[in-house]
Amino acid sequence: MTAPVAPGPAARGTPRPKKTAELLAQRIVADINRRGNTVGDRLPPEREMLEHYSVGRGTLRESLRFLELQGVIALKPGPGGGPVVQRPDAGTLATTLTLLLQFGNAPFRTVAEARGGLEPMMARLAAERMSAGHLADLRSSVELMGDHLDDQAVFLEQNKRFHDVIAHGSGNQLFGLVVDALLGILDGSAIGIDYPEVRRRAVHRAHLRIYEAIAARDPAASAEAMTRHIEEYIRYAERKFPEVLAAPIVWSDGL
Repeated sequence: MTAPVAPGPAARGTPRPKKTAELLAQRIVADINRRGNTVGDRLPPEREMLEHYSVGRGTLRESLRFLELQGVIALKPGPGGGPVVQRPDAGTLATTLTLLLQFGNAPFRTVAEARGGLEPMMARLAAERMSAGHLADLRSSVELMGDHLDDQAVFLEQNKRFHDVIAHGSGNQLFGLVVDALLGILDGSAIGIDYPEVRRRAVHRAHLRIYEAIAARDPAASAEAMTRHIEEYIRYAERKFPEVLAAPIVWSDGL
């Protein structure tokens, strides 16, 4: 039997000392903000960065690779290439959360339960803060889903869009990022949850109720409708696909 691996310093509560490359990455990001760089801007060439930061080529390249993995920059190859500023998205967060949950042996039920706690609060805030533009997007999502209930691909696309719009329409950027990440992990089609037409119709009715409550600017009704919707989803999954909710989260091509 393999002996258990002893927890590292971070697991024991001792902060992990930052590597030189990670500290340099923080300085590069600070300089991006200071200069006001936007998506598509090129960073200085390697020779200038080596001189400016007084580091070795290996440390600089490790820092840039780290920032590329975080979605902060893209490294363009060839003449005239180099680091180009990008905008990080929730994909990196989804990957990080997936790995943390996988190594914690967490089942998919963990994500479903987290949505049950987060999304009613987001719906409540959306009823108070959602802009006219986001509200129009929400209505469009409900209508598109209703017009294509015979098409599961459209259903899944609009299901994700609906929850994304509410998250971003809540006026809280963290909610938007977290829900994007959670939906990336808990994609029903990817993990084996099927939605027959009768279930798609039930989801559409739930979305319509939530939309109407948000459009009426009723925070309590919006939160209650979202709570009911998520609870219905969990009950459906528990009844029809209990093995899916109990399955451990793993990092795969679909996540």
